[in-house]
Formats: sequence, C-alpha cells, structure tokens
Amino acid sequence: MINGIDYVYGYDFDGVISIGISPMSKEDVIITGRCIDEKNLILNELRKRKIFNKVYFNPMTLQERGNHTEEARTYSALHKAKKINELKETGLIVVRFFEDDELQKEIIQKSHPDLEIVHVVSNLVQK
Repeated sequence: MINGIDYVYGYDFDGVISIGISPMSKEDVIITGRCIDEKNLILNELRKRKIFNKVYFNPMTLQERGNHTEEARTYSALHKAKKINELKETGLIVVRFFEDDELQKEIIQKSHPDLEIVHVVSNLVQK
C-alpha cells in the first residue's frame, strides 16, 4: 500500500492458474472469464490448490456467453477489463495481469494501456 492505494497482481484462471501459476500474495486477485454458473467448480479447484484469493467471475451464464468462440472470448476480456477498472475505482490497482489468450490480452490492453500484461504461452488449454 502506498498513500492509501493497494497495488496487486491479477490472474486469469484458465491457462494461468489452471496450469500451475499461483498468486504471489494473498491480496492478489483472480479475474476469470468463467461464468457465474461455473463458480462452485472453480472455487473447489482453487481450494484443492490451497488458493484462497478473491475471485471475480463473469456475471453472465455459460449459455449466454458461449464457449471457445471469438465472441465468448471477447465477452470474457470485456469483463476482465471492466473489473480491473471497477477495482481501480475502489483504490485497488491491478498493476500486472497474467493472461494466456492473445485476443483477450489485446482487448484488456486497449482498455488499460498502462497495465503490464504477462502473456502466458502454452498449449495446455483450449482457447
């Protein structure tokens, strides 16, 4: 915390946390494109890994968002960009975000040009 502002890192779930990258601090946040109806599945997986960070889910249902399409990935990226902005308004500044999806990375970067985005490259998850 500097001058009353908290600085944290943000992490995507699929392709980042799911492949073994863990938050560095208990204050860091997970902002996933996973939908609200997938919440229990993801929280159970995180608990198994002993990860108890705050998780922000996409407020859409899986049926509304779709899966593995460019449109679904765009919805997920827009959710992440919006959540980063909402957190900033509360004094929680995401200064680095870990993302594996190139399309989502570009959309988030467009909304937050000063945000450092770490592009996690792997073939372990479907985009």
